[in-house]
Amino acid sequence: MPKIDRATAPKSQGSLYPPPFAAPCQERETVRLGIAAGLTQFGVVLITLKPGGWSSQRHWHMNEDEFAYVLSGEVVLIEDEGETPLAPGDCAGWKAGVKNGHHLVNRGAVDAVLLVVGSRDNADWGEYSDIDMRFNAGRYERPAGAGGVFSRKDGTPL
Repeated sequence: MPKIDRATAPKSQGSLYPPPFAAPCQERETVRLGIAAGLTQFGVVLITLKPGGWSSQRHWHMNEDEFAYVLSGEVVLIEDEGETPLAPGDCAGWKAGVKNGHHLVNRGAVDAVLLVVGSRDNADWGEYSDIDMRFNAGRYERPAGAGGVFSRKDGTPL
């Protein structure tokens, strides 16, 4: 059946980042709607950011497009060019291969809920703009918590 039951969709809390990089994302709640629907070509996630929470570390993707739509609450989009406030109904998108590190931060007093859509290219890789870390190709084939997903930018293990 195509209708997705959010109550039974795969959920996660926080991130898979190694310490100390996971700390700002610990309060991030993710519901994997695309996986619940059996989608394989693109991902669809519902993200809830508690006050003070980050969507991710600032990053960019080599092979994947990414799109975010604010459903409720407010966030600040932080990119290489600066900061942009986003309110319900606002959206932003990032083209694959553009090295513009970005993330969303909830600086408000209430939860922010985002719908995020992106490609699911297993050859994708990218870097984190503010820290010496990259994510490596093959992450969709690795089980959660498996090693090798992240490394330093020069490829050495973390």
